[in-house]
Amino acid sequence: MCGIVGALARRDITAVLIQGLQRLEYRGYDSAGVAVIDNKGDIQSRKTQGKVKNLELLIGAEPLSGSCGISHTRWATHGVPSEENAHPHVCNDEIALVHNGIIENHEVLRKQQLAAGHTFDSETDTEVIVHAVHDYWKDSNNLLEAVQKTIQNLEGAYALGVVETANNKRIIAARKGSPLVIGIAEGEYFIASDVFALLGEATQFIYLEDGDIADISLDGLVIYDETGRQVTRAINETELKADNIGLGRYQHYMQKEIFEQAAVIRNTFQGRIGGGRLLDSCFGEEANEAFKTIEEVQIVACGTSFHAGLVAKYWFESIAGIPCHIEVASEFRYRPHIVNQKTLFVTISQSGETADTLAALQASAELGYAHTLSICNVPESSLVRLSEWHLMTNAGPEIGVASTKAFTTQLVALLLLVVAIGRQHKINQQAETDIIRQLESLPEKVAEVLRLDKEILNVAKAFDNKHNALFLGRGEQYPVAMEGALKLKEVSYIHAEAYPAGELKHGPLALVDENMPIVAVAPNNDLLEKLKSNLQEIQARGGQLYVFADKRASFEQAEGLTIIRVSEIDDVIAPIIYTIPLQLLAYHVAVIKGTDVDQPRNLAKSVTVE
Repeated sequence: MCGIVGALARRDITAVLIQGLQRLEYRGYDSAGVAVIDNKGDIQSRKTQGKVKNLELLIGAEPLSGSCGISHTRWATHGVPSEENAHPHVCNDEIALVHNGIIENHEVLRKQQLAAGHTFDSETDTEVIVHAVHDYWKDSNNLLEAVQKTIQNLEGAYALGVVETANNKRIIAARKGSPLVIGIAEGEYFIASDVFALLGEATQFIYLEDGDIADISLDGLVIYDETGRQVTRAINETELKADNIGLGRYQHYMQKEIFEQAAVIRNTFQGRIGGGRLLDSCFGEEANEAFKTIEEVQIVACGTSFHAGLVAKYWFESIAGIPCHIEVASEFRYRPHIVNQKTLFVTISQSGETADTLAALQASAELGYAHTLSICNVPESSLVRLSEWHLMTNAGPEIGVASTKAFTTQLVALLLLVVAIGRQHKINQQAETDIIRQLESLPEKVAEVLRLDKEILNVAKAFDNKHNALFLGRGEQYPVAMEGALKLKEVSYIHAEAYPAGELKHGPLALVDENMPIVAVAPNNDLLEKLKSNLQEIQARGGQLYVFADKRASFEQAEGLTIIRVSEIDDVIAPIIYTIPLQLLAYHVAVIKGTDVDQPRNLAKSVTVE
């Protein structure tokens, strides 16, 4: 979603703000802007629609400089993408503000402010915040107090960075429901919505908690909690390096991250398994004891992470012998629940900042779930900090908006959890040893399937002029088909839907003709023959089939039937492996169609608003 970068130093920080925004481009946005307080104490602001490079060109033509400033990339919610709606928003040339989140009562506040004589330059919900801050600031001449009073009237989510003309050595930062981090360097301070933005500038980081307000000056940093009490927050360091997020030899981040999967999957299980078993230290003694009492698992997630949870539901019930429920996080809070109080509540998120997933986790405490566990890729994230236990996927930074390596590492992490809980139910030592053997074979199997890249590129050419596609799978491959369809629609803008193959006769078969490509995943499992029958129904109606099939599955090329042969894969890990060729297909189709692969239109990497 939107990105915030702010800086306070004894040097010109304009380039720092722009570089920070460039590092946040992966989040998705439609406009960008910057405001600095110059040496005369005046606000200088530049804003543009489109990419950060447009902002950089504008600043090149109309330079600005200052040692205190804020910047922003906006993902449109209230108001169309435009220069007027871009942040920062400025009131009376005295207060400038950037905002991530959504203010739910903005219409009421706007009416009040219009009645009080304010004029509005934008359609955004954010502009009511800067007017409110300015009103309080006029009365007290104290920016901290003005922000404290303003947020008492806000309903919704926000991360704020605020500067004033009266002091070019001060930034006020605040957060509620939207992430914000403070970066600390020698004699300098920064704020950002993501640590990535500050790599190379800050060496230490403080993660603000909900309700926190930070008063940042060159003299130091003071943080207040939601009650107004001065508090101390932990100072952290990150293992991320600026060069970790470069493209290297790859054309796009999505491509790079697909090809990183053999390595990052190994990172996910390395140190957690050994001697044919899951190590007790994987989840810790406290969690292991609690797992003995768990009778059900509830998974909550969004998007790609939801698809990972769907695969895990099959694993929990078929392998571990324990009931598992899965729900989209955005729906979870808005209906009554009947909770078995011996249920483990599991949240899955790549970023750990997904607003709906965080809200569901917070609601879980009131609903009476026994314990909470998160599966996440960002150790400093809100989701990890709020969960009782967590398991990191260790995938490294994922920059492409369309998630790839996060999905497969989430599946690996979930399989580890299945084993840990299944030990108390259905999984015996022999079954555990077999699962661990399959896990250990994954890096080699992934490398094998990645060698299909050129063959899949040739298949992708058939999708160049297509507008719709169907993806089919059975059993635990149905969620894999869902993920394949999602990847194709995200990056190529082809409308794609997934169905359980057995559902073809219940509607989707009506769509089948020579212009409808149909993609199926066909591992050599108990459902193979039923899947073949489903595919014959398509062939009989002139459909164009592209089947990713186990070499043992006895498929033969035919008119309207293209077979991409996948190496022999064991049943448990098959969903992980069959995901990867579908990622490659989506990637190559997008490149052929010339779309923005890493930053698809209208999408954001981290969905931090509801």
